[in-house]
Amino acid sequence: MTIDPHSRTPVYAQLADLLRQKILSGELPAGSILASETRMSQEYGIGRDAVRRAVLLLRSEGLVNTSRGLGTRVREAPQRRQVELAAGESVITRMPTDGERRAMQLDEGVPILEVRSRDGKVDLLPGDEVELNRPDSA
Repeated sequence: MTIDPHSRTPVYAQLADLLRQKILSGELPAGSILASETRMSQEYGIGRDAVRRAVLLLRSEGLVNTSRGLGTRVREAPQRRQVELAAGESVITRMPTDGERRAMQLDEGVPILEVRSRDGKVDLLPGDEVELNRPDSA
């Protein structure tokens, strides 16, 4: 896939699509370091701002992490744990505040689940590490 500057799709979205495809196919496995902004800009013939926006989009989707000095890496797929909802519990999904993200050590783009019990207790769970199950009511 190449970047088409004449397409109706913005070049940053085209680059994000291309990188996403490589990540999801395993061509860029977890832990892989993406090329620098300058290198991708030269390789794909687009501006550094477009490369930056593409990487930002992938970060918001939870596919990559960016660390100063370490570059941008493909994110490891987290292990999921089973959480069983008790009768009467409800769940909402939302994006965490900056403080919640730091306290829970969440990557950018990862939502949190608020599990609310009948007595008003709220548990916050990382949305990328949890699979919710509701017990069968027989």
